[in-house]
Amino acid sequence: MKALAKAAAVTAALGLSVSVAEAGSKLMPGISTGIHLGFPLPEGAYLISIPTYGSRDSNPRVDSFAAAPAWLIWSTPWEIAGGRLLFDTVMPFANVNIDNGPTLTGFANPILDMQIKWDLGNNFYGGFQAGVYLPIQSDVGDDWASFQGIAALSYLTAEWQFSTTLVYGTGRSGVEGGPAWFNADFTAIRKFGKFELGAVAFASTDLSSPYAGYQKQSQFAAGGLIGYDFGAFSLQLKLTTDLYEDNYGGRDTRAWANIVVPFWSPKPSPAQQQLALE
Repeated sequence: MKALAKAAAVTAALGLSVSVAEAGSKLMPGISTGIHLGFPLPEGAYLISIPTYGSRDSNPRVDSFAAAPAWLIWSTPWEIAGGRLLFDTVMPFANVNIDNGPTLTGFANPILDMQIKWDLGNNFYGGFQAGVYLPIQSDVGDDWASFQGIAALSYLTAEWQFSTTLVYGTGRSGVEGGPAWFNADFTAIRKFGKFELGAVAFASTDLSSPYAGYQKQSQFAAGGLIGYDFGAFSLQLKLTTDLYEDNYGGRDTRAWANIVVPFWSPKPSPAQQQLALE
């Protein structure tokens, strides 16, 4: 049961799944749905909070709460090859309850990340990210480092918004390690002024086996999105369910929220203020 609890805690915190196998994806599958990662944010600082709660109908059933409490993003004034340079960091938190078993709570591996995003023209935006997960000693984290790469593409107009995020992460061999993994998140949104409706989907799969006898996991989930821009912040609510899973022990149904707060932007220069008046 202790081994199951550890596996469930790690997967619920980082991959929002459960299995007697070790965890797969470090980055929560589906976490970028609704968020257009291809877009080069205007210069400033942003905070994104992403809480989520779900239940997997495995035996035993696993209920889990996970959150990126404060995903901090700094969109710098600097450019590389015409692309905006951004830095971001987050430390996920998880609470995992195994039916008739233990409850585990703690922080998972923090990540330090760098992004470069371009305006590609004709309403297309895209770019790349690279980051490292730092080791941590906790019930839901790993005491070893790993690396992550992201490619994102977005198409954004006043009425329609589409985004795809592709993520690759490294693993480590051994019974205390984990597999290399791949995630894909998809978003389609119809805007009605400040109000929006959309569909989301995501998939994840293990790419390697860290030890003999490891059972690779994969899943595909889909759901809906509703959102509103309140001005000082924007809110999206999502509901997703697994349509397919392999080696997770059951299908996961999950509620999410995306809360985006732009909390700092540089003061415009006198020339910019004059242009705004004109």
